[in-house]
Amino acid sequence: MAGRGDNSKAKAGGGVDTEPLRRAITGCVRSIAGDPQVEVAFANDRPGIAGERIRLPDISKRPTAHELAVTRGLGDSMALRIACHDQKVHASMAPQGADARAIFDAVEQARVESLGSLRMPGVASNIQSMNTEKYAKANFSTISRQEDAPIGEAVAMLVREKLTGQKAPESAGKVLDLWRPFIEDKAGADLDNLATVIEDQQAFSRVIRHMLSAMEMAEDMGDDQEQSEDEQSTDEEQPRSGEQDQESSEDEAGQDSAPAEESEASQEQLDDGEMDGAEISEEEMSDEGDDDSETPGEMRRPATPFDDFNEKVDYKIFTQEFDEEITAEELCDEAELDRLRAFLDKQLAHLQGAVGRLANRLQRRLMAQQNRSWDFDLEEGYLDPARLTRLIIDPMQPLSFKKEKDTKFRDTIVTLVIDNSGSMRGRPITVAASCADILARTLERCGVKVEILGFTTKAWKGGQSREKWLAGGKPPAPGRLNDLRHIIYKSADAPWRRSRRNLGLMMREGLLKENIDGEALMWAHNRLIGRREQRKILMMISDGAPVDDSTLSVNPGNYLERHLRAVIEQIETRSPVELLAIGIGHDVTRYYRRAVTIVDADELAGAMTEQLASLFEEKPSGGTGRARLRA
Repeated sequence: MAGRGDNSKAKAGGGVDTEPLRRAITGCVRSIAGDPQVEVAFANDRPGIAGERIRLPDISKRPTAHELAVTRGLGDSMALRIACHDQKVHASMAPQGADARAIFDAVEQARVESLGSLRMPGVASNIQSMNTEKYAKANFSTISRQEDAPIGEAVAMLVREKLTGQKAPESAGKVLDLWRPFIEDKAGADLDNLATVIEDQQAFSRVIRHMLSAMEMAEDMGDDQEQSEDEQSTDEEQPRSGEQDQESSEDEAGQDSAPAEESEASQEQLDDGEMDGAEISEEEMSDEGDDDSETPGEMRRPATPFDDFNEKVDYKIFTQEFDEEITAEELCDEAELDRLRAFLDKQLAHLQGAVGRLANRLQRRLMAQQNRSWDFDLEEGYLDPARLTRLIIDPMQPLSFKKEKDTKFRDTIVTLVIDNSGSMRGRPITVAASCADILARTLERCGVKVEILGFTTKAWKGGQSREKWLAGGKPPAPGRLNDLRHIIYKSADAPWRRSRRNLGLMMREGLLKENIDGEALMWAHNRLIGRREQRKILMMISDGAPVDDSTLSVNPGNYLERHLRAVIEQIETRSPVELLAIGIGHDVTRYYRRAVTIVDADELAGAMTEQLASLFEEKPSGGTGRARLRA
């Protein structure tokens, strides 16, 4: 890794095969991060990091040496953050004020980048190129007044200079010079101490906190500092509480108030800092509730169509060790989900009106079926105004009340299963995400619960399952040979407003890979079958037959398709779940009894609303809740 900053030269003439460059950069990122499982994607979107997933700028066909250095610098910076940064420590030490927090975050990033620069000269060169590009794009060279210069970047530049000896690049302009006298005057001693604690994030954070306080930013962090000191003093005094109990009653009275104040401070911190976490955990609880309901539900199901199903249809799974069922929040952090959701909204701004009109039409049709019926002449309920004339004729008549009867229509759940394969990339997945979002909101208004699921694989061409198969000597006919990834975008019990942003995850570069439809249908069906609702509807949205190169390369060519047909037949003939499908540019009517094929993704909104509306117009037969299919 050392020295790789200047050794690679891009061709000035013809184009370059960028795939080896991508592989080399990916390998370097994983090496620096110390984790071979780090995912690296190259896209035209804004570079970013979420957990162990890194997105870098796409490499042009004729890359310059500077462009490659910037890309490698971004990769090095993000890899160092994975290797050298502890988010829990960072969150516990971060100040509360917005300005102080911005400085704190910028300096922590400077710390992890400085660690890499000190250890590897090539990384130092790449990060310098990255910062040169960053400051140039921000037009720092045009800043001439201190009030226009971001103090957070100035402090980060000065910290990087103190730690590595590297001066700020020329593209940074006068930003550092405008703030240097102020920073060094207020926190010069703290700056000199940073190099001694660079390896210890917590100690480094304490110095930065003290530096921020010295820079007259105490109003942003003073309360937080006192709270932290109170907690530390409580921890130190806790072992001596037994000795203190033996002292005078006056001392005991004085000590009683301190824990109470600390308890109040801790409660305030919990209310302020963990509110978002409480909302997420509530969703997780609802998801866990779904799982819990499935377990006892197996005892009350009239039939379990997929018990020993794979054995009957001769379908094998080499290993389920690497499969995952995961929520959108676990795959992506909140900031990234918000950004992806904003990108989805922007892409479909012109489509929202048409889809919204279709959704409103569906809502009117559904609400029209919910004909209200009432029980009259009751002793409690809603006052019946039509009976008030009795009081005029005979004032001794008692008041009459009415109560609305329950409708079976509301006892319904719809599960949307969206193909997240690579062939859906672009317009199809964008439209599918938007339609699912709007339909979920529409059906929720009508009292119908909605679950939105997605299915793909964790890797191209097999992933860890294939590696295990290769290590085991390539046993013949291994069956399914890839790692499944089943995604819960919205659980049935989670409200739409809380799950709305999750659908933006479908816009994430690198998410869409291969599709194994049969097992995805079984997974969605089994989640649905354990629900308490009497009527269960499952809608599959896909653009093709199941495809997984790793599985099909070592099994018969129709292996996955044959399994999908068997799964569909089981659901359609033995399950109370009503199944329908929409194919985008692919004829799915040869698989599903109830299906429609559309040519363009823009037709999806109309197809989904029409299919659901026609299905709701059918009356489910008694007992199982299945609808009679129209000819």
